Amino acid sequence: MYEKVTRDISVSVRSFYLEEQSSPEDDHFVWAYRVNIKNGGQDTVQLLNRHWKITDKNGRLQEVRGSGVVGEQPVLKPGETFEYTSGCPLETPSGIMAGTYQMSTASGEHFDIEIPAFSLDSPYDTAAIN
Repeated sequence: MYEKVTRDISVSVRSFYLEEQSSPEDDHFVWAYRVNIKNGGQDTVQLLNRHWKITDKNGRLQEVRGSGVVGEQPVLKPGETFEYTSGCPLETPSGIMAGTYQMSTASGEHFDIEIPAFSLDSPYDTAAIN
């Protein structure tokens, strides 16, 4: 599991290779990832937007921006958590994801929290020794 804390809000992520949705012979590899966001701070916050940076094994960068996560813009009171699962397809057998969530407080302050970089690994990736 990968975890990052920004302004007392922790984001932890775990990824899973989805063999049944992947087709390695067609260069189609799919992962699910589960994200847990916990508000360890004193303020109620809302997740407004997401910004993902997805890099495949060949270094190709794909950026994804959008409102909320999985169709929601969750509000987290102090001590509350929100968990969701989503997915990512790539044309290579491995990659890396990282990003930020834009949050806001009840008073209207906006700030970004970091999503930790996490690896997308499949059994089809070959190890390289430099």
